Amino acid sequence: MRPGFHDPVPEAQGCFRAMLDAMSRPGRVHTLDVALDAPPPLAPATAAVLLTLADAETSLHLMPDGAAAGDWVRFHCGSAPASLPEASFVLSLGIHPPLSALRQGSEEAPEQGATLICQVRSLTEGEGWRLAGPGIRDFHHLRVEGLAADFLQQWAAQRPAFPRGVDIILCAGRQLAALPRTVTIEEG
Repeated sequence: MRPGFHDPVPEAQGCFRAMLDAMSRPGRVHTLDVALDAPPPLAPATAAVLLTLADAETSLHLMPDGAAAGDWVRFHCGSAPASLPEASFVLSLGIHPPLSALRQGSEEAPEQGATLICQVRSLTEGEGWRLAGPGIRDFHHLRVEGLAADFLQQWAAQRPAFPRGVDIILCAGRQLAALPRTVTIEEG
């Protein structure tokens, strides 16, 4: 079994700070400084996000493309396995589930919507989608390679249900960016 964080406390704290900043400033790409030897096909950022957020008190659904890393994830995180519509966190490494299939939260408890941890091919600021909303002055551009062709339509379809919805953490290599449900996304 490959190890998790080499120095767990500072690495988990650093990853948590990066995720918090990413959620506060949607579309900003953060590079994690972690020494992780995660099992393929997990990218270092994906593994770090899992090690930081998932634990014995959270439920996790592994999409079929994440099953190869399942033993490592279960050993290090201890999360209870859950069905797709019931999971707090959903790990997707390339075959991304429809957003409508994930837990959306309720009007009374929108924070219970799922977080999709989505591994993609690349994240680039300054081009691509145009993001607007809380945490963004005017607008911000982010290019994401590796999501479904209909992702923007799925994202727009969840907007009318706000404050219910799904938050997304995008991971590529050692980089991460976030798309909280508060952000609007348009083609660049």
